[in-house]
Amino acid sequence: MPRMLDLSHVKSLAARDLLELASLGDFDRVTEQVRQVAGCTKPINLVGHTTTLDAATRTVLRSYNTTEEPTGRLLTTCGNRRASRCPSCSRVYAADTYHLIKAGLSGGKAVPETVRTHPRVFATFTAPSFGPVHNIPTDKPHCACGTQHAPDAPELGTPLSPSTYDYTGAVLWNAHAGALWARTTTYIRRALAAHLGMTQKELNAALRISFAKVAEYQKRGLVHFHAVIRLDGPEGSDQPPPAWATVEALKTAIENATITNAADEKVHKGRRAWIRGQNGCARPRGKDTRARLVVNSDHTGDREIRWGDRLDVREITALGDGELTDKAVAGYVAKYATKSAEDSGTVDRSLVCVPCGGRGYLRGPDGFRDLCDDCEGTGQAEPIQDLRVQRHVRQMIRTAWALGHLPEFADLKLWKWAHMLGFRGHFSTKSRRYSTTLGALRDIRKAWRTAQAAPETGRDEAEEETTLVTESSWAYLSSGYRPGEEFLAAQTRHEIEQERRFRREEGDPSAECAADR
Repeated sequence: MPRMLDLSHVKSLAARDLLELASLGDFDRVTEQVRQVAGCTKPINLVGHTTTLDAATRTVLRSYNTTEEPTGRLLTTCGNRRASRCPSCSRVYAADTYHLIKAGLSGGKAVPETVRTHPRVFATFTAPSFGPVHNIPTDKPHCACGTQHAPDAPELGTPLSPSTYDYTGAVLWNAHAGALWARTTTYIRRALAAHLGMTQKELNAALRISFAKVAEYQKRGLVHFHAVIRLDGPEGSDQPPPAWATVEALKTAIENATITNAADEKVHKGRRAWIRGQNGCARPRGKDTRARLVVNSDHTGDREIRWGDRLDVREITALGDGELTDKAVAGYVAKYATKSAEDSGTVDRSLVCVPCGGRGYLRGPDGFRDLCDDCEGTGQAEPIQDLRVQRHVRQMIRTAWALGHLPEFADLKLWKWAHMLGFRGHFSTKSRRYSTTLGALRDIRKAWRTAQAAPETGRDEAEEETTLVTESSWAYLSSGYRPGEEFLAAQTRHEIEQERRFRREEGDPSAECAADR
């Protein structure tokens, strides 16, 4: 057992702990663990063991126990996709997303290369307007306020008139954006069938619409979706679609399923009928192919949830041919996948008081409601008025919190998602047959790491095919680093960033979303 050093004279806690780690006898292993998690901001600390046995002979082939580690525990990554929380893990998530999207565009990962010949587009769906905001218009010399804003101006995205801005509509739109997208995927199929003069049954028998989408926040605090939409044969990417299923037909279907303007409303007003649906929503019927839903509320009035007028649909070209190539689109989506609400100026943490769950009270032994001491009855982990955010963002948070406590919106749990400005959906989703899955990519990476770390057992390839049994037992210990390890992690992150910067300077386009481990 190594002799403990007297380091009481060392004033720096990090330096003192670093010296203690160096005295444990295997400092290289301590450094290796930190490098294996690529300097993860807040790694998970585990204790336990795992043993790999030959199923037939029960011979121990490999074994590992955290008691053999210098620090007595194993570090593993936090896996957070948010770049604001963990740059290291977010880059791995971005790399996985990049390969997932690219496989659905140019093949690979069990997807045939012929998929690049299928009609496919890159579409951006935006939210409607809930009031004029400060912006940098492309068709005018200056903003509606009369000012020519700088690209990094803090007022960009904030309302010109906060008192008349529809904050309730904005929060409810965010809250239902995921449901609107789900409905849109259905209505694109309906619109495509109508455009081609077919029934939906005939269309489904002839082709399949595959997609992968990611959500991104605009500066005004509203989400918009970027989506790769592709036409396949009825069995998916393995089959080409019929020759009459063209990019132009797909573009027309997307436009018919989403674009709504005043003239269009006048045409369809007489033939739209609304059927009361579940959870206070209604759905259109008849000839209307526009995706939308209605939220009914006695407090806020009925609200129609639909897409904005700005829709961008562009064809994705083959590799090296045009602006929107396979690699460029995959890079765009991977970059968006690691962003979150904090990019619009909000906070990246929940505002719900943990002890009371946001209710502001606790049930006492007598069954009565007792005021929560932690939040003093507000239900907030930190007061909304004390958040260091812009007034516009604070008002959206306050609106989401208030709406969440209305009876008709209780199922939305908007107080839980107030820090997300009401958005409750998944940031990244895909259809079943688009390409591989993030889980499959993680399994491949795990298998590769296991093969790299496995010790030599002296068995030949024939013997390796024998069925193996793994017995494991793991328990959570804590999160984060020791002070000395934090110093090593900071150095690791610096080295990784230096390497990525060098690769960017050398013109490597994959440096932005390359996995570091």
